[in-house]
Amino acid sequence: MKKLYRSKEDKKLAGICGGLGEYLNADPTLLRLIFVLLLFVSGFLPMIIT
Repeated sequence: MKKLYRSKEDKKLAGICGGLGEYLNADPTLLRLIFVLLLFVSGFLPMIIT
């Protein structure tokens, strides 16, 4: 069973995306871009709806 942990080598934003990338076997940069995109969408979407 794999364990989810923060990355010690890829430390941007406290190593969270790096650790998630290692766990999911994905590129951490791609995960960071998705995170930022979701941040903007979830922040602007409620303003558009109202």
